[in-house]
Amino acid sequence: MRRWDGLVERYLAVQVAKGLESATVAARRRELARFGGWLKGRRPRPALEEVGADLLVRYVSSRTPFHARSTVSSVVSDLRSMGEFLVQEGAWHSNPLRWMRGPKIDQRRRIPRRIDKEQLQALWKAAEARRQEHARYQAVCALAIMYGTGLRRGELERLDLCDWDRDNSVLKIDGRKTGRERQVPVGEGIWRCIEGYLPHRHNRLEAKGRVGEQALLVSSRGERLTGALISTLISRLARSAGIAHVTPHQFRHSCASDLLEAGVTIPEVQRILGHAAIQSTIRYTAVADPERAKAMTKHPLNRFLGDPPGERKAS
Repeated sequence: MRRWDGLVERYLAVQVAKGLESATVAARRRELARFGGWLKGRRPRPALEEVGADLLVRYVSSRTPFHARSTVSSVVSDLRSMGEFLVQEGAWHSNPLRWMRGPKIDQRRRIPRRIDKEQLQALWKAAEARRQEHARYQAVCALAIMYGTGLRRGELERLDLCDWDRDNSVLKIDGRKTGRERQVPVGEGIWRCIEGYLPHRHNRLEAKGRVGEQALLVSSRGERLTGALISTLISRLARSAGIAHVTPHQFRHSCASDLLEAGVTIPEVQRILGHAAIQSTIRYTAVADPERAKAMTKHPLNRFLGDPPGERKAS
């Protein structure tokens, strides 16, 4: 099965060239390595050309008992993508997984977890308390962009200096995730955080001899702040703030939920977040729905419970 290992590496190289995020590539490498190991353990050991739907179904069945639907769907998706590559390489005549569907995942069943206001304030204070000057301004800038615009972690990582239009207060977001570029306007607070960070960014790059670096957010070494480093930054701030584990994507959930709670319409939030389908935005109404909350204040039970004991009128 050495051929399998070589094909996996070539497949992953293609995915990296297409811009797939490093974390996703690493996850696919692990899954394909598991599948390769599983094949090597079969007796008699099958040739790669002999792998068909029956073996694939057996592997998925052995890999996913007691796992969530999302895990099963991810396994099938990874193998399906590899199968398409094997067809292109001539290793398979057809891809059996092309017609094999994982369980249907309804994202609306999962309520997005946002960060509450007290936790956000604690994270900001932790960022402002960082000792090193560049690290302090960098952390504040990253928090402002994530919470203020709802960018995905990968979108934040890929932001270049030229994507910041200070004159129009707009960030240009690439379309690698959705296939469509978008421009997100920012408020005065975010504008100040970005502009306040830029001189410190320049000083850091100059000190490290990397003045040609194009990334908007840079590390202490003067290199692009990767997605992994962004996650590490948020984890460290959360620990410093003394709050539970926080992920970069929760800032996106918080941005969407808080915008809806403030009265911004669903289509407007959809455009800000770059959702391809409005259903992805609608699920945030499970977290923030001011109209529903307002309606429940009119429930007669509120008036009944508000009367002091002994003064409630019989109906």
